[in-house]
Amino acid sequence: MKLTLKIWRQKNAQDKGGIVEYPIDGIEPDMSFLEMLDVLNEGLINKGEEPVAFDHDCREGICGMCSLFINGEAHGPDRGVTTCQLHMRMFKDGDTIFIEPFRAKAFPVIKDLVVDRSSFDRIQHAGGFISVNTSGNTIDANTIPINKDDADKSFDAAACIGCGACVATCKNSSAMLFVGAKVSQYALLPQGKVEATERVLNMVHQMDLEGFGNCTNTGACEVECPKGISLENIARMNREYLAASLKG
Repeated sequence: MKLTLKIWRQKNAQDKGGIVEYPIDGIEPDMSFLEMLDVLNEGLINKGEEPVAFDHDCREGICGMCSLFINGEAHGPDRGVTTCQLHMRMFKDGDTIFIEPFRAKAFPVIKDLVVDRSSFDRIQHAGGFISVNTSGNTIDANTIPINKDDADKSFDAAACIGCGACVATCKNSSAMLFVGAKVSQYALLPQGKVEATERVLNMVHQMDLEGFGNCTNTGACEVECPKGISLENIARMNREYLAASLKG
């Protein structure tokens, strides 16, 4: 396929940045989107030009590093996949593809398509854990009976990979789907009950400090989430937050 790529180039966080056009040829439909970018960068390097910086790691849809805004959609036109799982068969010969970084105040651009998502790490550090010393005190997994429905919902929430698609697709740059998932995975299990009050209050507080917006209630985040995290997790987080606030 012959394609025209219009890619956001930005030297650093202080640079104004802008869209640069690149023609590219010889792209196979079975290539992944990142393999297509590899081909582009190989050509740029051979010509002595600066390659396009973009994040990637596992290339298996697990780590969430490869987050790109493609033709106005987080992770591109496919559903239930990350950018690294997106294949070029989703595009046609002659297409023009716009590639941009995730846009949010809390996700400042580092270079080109790479953004700083350490704000998510700080939210996790604020409460996304349980303070249990299991060193030398391991307990059999079946010691505490857990309702199957609760276990399944917790597992579904834990599937969140923290890619930031929910933030990028939300017109308010809200992180409530991410935080809701992280709160829910513990709120549904007995192991998370002990610190439930502090967890939700601290994580929501940190989310606000990072500059994320409020939920728009449009549901765009759930639609474009590569792991299909449900809006139900936002509702659960709100209930947990209300209950914790009343206790305080």
